[in-house]
Amino acid sequence: MTLRAVLFDVDFTLCRPGPELAPERYARAAARHGVELDLSRHDVAREAAVQNLKRHPELLHDDTIWHAFTEEIFIGMGGPRELASECATEIERGWEVPENFELYEDVLPVLDDLRAHGLKLALVSNGIRDLTRFVAHHRLDVDAIVDSRTHGYVKPHPTIFRAALERLDVAARDAAMVGDSPEEDIEGAHALGMRAILIDRGDRHHEVEERLTDLYGLPAALGLARPG
Repeated sequence: MTLRAVLFDVDFTLCRPGPELAPERYARAAARHGVELDLSRHDVAREAAVQNLKRHPELLHDDTIWHAFTEEIFIGMGGPRELASECATEIERGWEVPENFELYEDVLPVLDDLRAHGLKLALVSNGIRDLTRFVAHHRLDVDAIVDSRTHGYVKPHPTIFRAALERLDVAARDAAMVGDSPEEDIEGAHALGMRAILIDRGDRHHEVEERLTDLYGLPAALGLARPG
């Protein structure tokens, strides 16, 4: 393998939701309808929604799936089902605002390090927001952006990875994928012949062979010598 490029997932790999996307956003949406939610139930409700999240059978991007995901969290926090769709729409608007996301502190120095080694960089993400705005706001220096809404398929569909590789003009064998999902990022990349490294910030997936708990160790994991 001659490493020429690194592809990154976005959410929970490079960034996390900021305060505007905290459980309180669900509470504010409900409060406008005179409903009080139980904030303490958010994490359990979200985990249950993640477990129940169903992809399109052909891995097509489908905004209604993400809408249903948000509805389920709202209901899991004690929200009435009859208000779930309207409140979910309001909540989702916050996910489209780049300012509502915070980069992890390890992102910019590691991207700079990879650039110093002459590597091409790309973002490959499932989601409902415009990543071009996100990249501009956070001043990320990348060569290609592929999001599932624009592309039409979600990870782990092979075409979403291929689209990024084609824009970089790099073969799969000469690229590595970095992300937080064992199925979407790691298995998806492996199926295409790419190397893949899991960013396991919660230290939960000990079964994954190539795994880091932050990005700081990525250059070394990729076999890159320290500059100088």
